[in-house]
Amino acid sequence: MLRRLLRVVLALVALGFLGYGLARNWDETAAKLAGLSPWVLLGAFAAVLGGQLCHLVAWRQVLAGLGSPLPVRVAGRIMFVGQLGKYIPGSVWAYAAMMELGRDHGSPPRRTFACISLSLVINLGVALAIAAATLAGRDALREAWYLLLLVPVIAVCLHPRVLTWGLNLALRLARREPLETVLPGRTVLVATAWTALGWFVYGLHIWLLAGRWDLYVVATGAYAFAWATGLLAVVVPAGVGVREGALVLVLAPLVGQGAALAVAVVSRLAFTLADVAAAGVAVLLGRQRPSSVPVYADQKGSGSTALTPDRNLSGSPEA
Repeated sequence: MLRRLLRVVLALVALGFLGYGLARNWDETAAKLAGLSPWVLLGAFAAVLGGQLCHLVAWRQVLAGLGSPLPVRVAGRIMFVGQLGKYIPGSVWAYAAMMELGRDHGSPPRRTFACISLSLVINLGVALAIAAATLAGRDALREAWYLLLLVPVIAVCLHPRVLTWGLNLALRLARREPLETVLPGRTVLVATAWTALGWFVYGLHIWLLAGRWDLYVVATGAYAFAWATGLLAVVVPAGVGVREGALVLVLAPLVGQGAALAVAVVSRLAFTLADVAAAGVAVLLGRQRPSSVPVYADQKGSGSTALTPDRNLSGSPEA
């Protein structure tokens, strides 16, 4: 209870700083917001959805490599609906929701847990690498140089054997059975490529909102840096306020404080709306008939996470 209260307080503090910045630069921020055309806003929203689709393909690739290949529409339902839990204070709700949805579609919880964890590691590593490559020499990156130390660590951790060992350790701590296979190196490479493409698509929405057509590369790095900063601020739900502050830190010297604040606010709104829209579409497209959904059940009460093809839809053994 105390930990949850602390998370809420810290989120409110972060939002308070963001609100203070908006109040101080309201005229400039309001002018920037008023100057955004509907086409720019629509393009930014489409870019966010496009980046999410790329990351869904990467997420599905990892899950398939772990042994649970699923159609894109079903993987989308698990990922997009489950990730809405990130808006709830606490770090377990998105995990719990995705694991439960994965169970409904035949993916054992240990695989879904491993997929979520690995996808986060890949996302963080790619985001930091892009930020390092595109923001070299920027004040924001110099002030947060220590974040770049994670890049070589993540690169080592993505080696299939190191990765499997780490995931199995996490599963043991979570009292889950270990993975039954080593994730293929090709799967990691393909997922990393799709993840990187997603980040460059995300960069389009910052580029459009900033209105500086020469800043696409910096815009991509700025959002990657801001997202990574928000993710590492684990005590704040969905990095709210922290991500916006990091984005303003990079963009303000280039487009002005008020304009940077406007970009940060609209970016957050675009992602929130995209999260809801993607979840809604995934629910509609991801429905399956009960007969087409693989059955998941514990074996003999041992807590096994293996699929049990010798059980019928009621969960009882076939006669």
